[in-house]
Amino acid sequence: MEPMTARQIAAAVDGVWLNPGENDPAVTAVCTDSRKLTPGCLFLPWVGERFDGHDFIDAALDAGAAGCLCARVPETLREDKFYIRVPDTRLALKALASAYRDRFSIPVIQVTGSVGKTTTKEMIAAVLGAKLKVWKTPENYNNDVGTPLTLLGLTSEHQAAVIETGMNHFGEIEYLTEMVRPDVAVISNIGDAHIEYLGSREGILKAKCEIFTHLKKDGLAVLNGDDALLDTVAVPFRTVRCGKSEHCQARITEIADHGVEGIRCTIATEKDRYSLSIPAPGEHMAYTAAIAVTVGEALGLSREEIVRGAASYVPAGSRMRVLRLPDRRMLLDDCYNANPQSVAAALEILARTDCDKRVAVLGDMGELGDIGNRAHYNMGALAAMLGIDLVFAIGSGELAGKIADGAAQSGGSVLYFPTKEEALPELRQQLGQRGTVMLVKASHAMKFGWLVERLQER
Repeated sequence: MEPMTARQIAAAVDGVWLNPGENDPAVTAVCTDSRKLTPGCLFLPWVGERFDGHDFIDAALDAGAAGCLCARVPETLREDKFYIRVPDTRLALKALASAYRDRFSIPVIQVTGSVGKTTTKEMIAAVLGAKLKVWKTPENYNNDVGTPLTLLGLTSEHQAAVIETGMNHFGEIEYLTEMVRPDVAVISNIGDAHIEYLGSREGILKAKCEIFTHLKKDGLAVLNGDDALLDTVAVPFRTVRCGKSEHCQARITEIADHGVEGIRCTIATEKDRYSLSIPAPGEHMAYTAAIAVTVGEALGLSREEIVRGAASYVPAGSRMRVLRLPDRRMLLDDCYNANPQSVAAALEILARTDCDKRVAVLGDMGELGDIGNRAHYNMGALAAMLGIDLVFAIGSGELAGKIADGAAQSGGSVLYFPTKEEALPELRQQLGQRGTVMLVKASHAMKFGWLVERLQER
């Protein structure tokens, strides 16, 4: 973050500096967690359903924060710190990030979608990184806290930014887009994630299309051209569709799937033709590549830079991370999150992997509402139909049982365990067999990362 003074902050958030002095102190970081402070930062107390950061203002200032925003003013104000009163700290963070974003005239790419937001963000950043100094959303900072903090991480050295935005309710993408104000808006796909709150895929489409509310007038919309719902979208912006279909302006051809080693594909645009080698498994990676090619072209990258950037892609976190073990064994760590589309893609990767035995460790998918039971049954059934040798269904609720039912009733072999701890000994025994590849996949709330860590210990 470039320096912002207390006076500039107060003006940006339409706040009142309660104890101005002769000096106008500056900060180069904003923190919302008093336990993770950067010395000299601005502390912004976040208010949640079960906590109020205002209770930790004094602790934050004692720990080195230079000052704070506050909707509830502390009884005593320290002379060596600054206090800026605002009506609402959440809205103040949005206003601060929006004002700070105005300092930068670099191209900003905003990414949303039901599946693969982070993968798409990482691929775009990898391609642009072949030429430009790119700032990108760290980890999963894609909500009403993470997005403004990401924007506040911009500095004068950055030449482009790739901002990932997520949502599970109407209005959230528009709230974030008002801060981001992108030059390029990307929607990767429309799936079933968060359908519990949005009612239908059409509702999800409507919510995702909020990304266009603050796209710049001369901006670019980049869409998955093989997604039936996205294909209905008509916006008053230059639009490029990416996919295998003939109507796509960035067309995917000649996909060669090399399993866990990655894929090769060709992307043909109106401008050029790109033969790409992507070091990540799954044919779905061709879509992220086509999107990244489109963005790279729009920002003036050469063919060589785009090809080199795609080849440098590295998966983020537990997103189809290939962990190689002795005796031709592998763990496919894809447990960051899960929904019907991403589980199907992961199972297909496992099914195509050359090995002696394939094991799928599956858990609950969250926020599916009325389609939850059917989706989990179908997940187990798909694993069986793809020829997966053994399915582990793990979870204490009804959903894991539906996975087990789907696998068993489709002719597959399945073991059910209510907890990760109970499943671990059998998982270790199965993974201990030479030539075994084990996929671990569930929603983040299931905390299957613990299983991946334990399974690597031996």
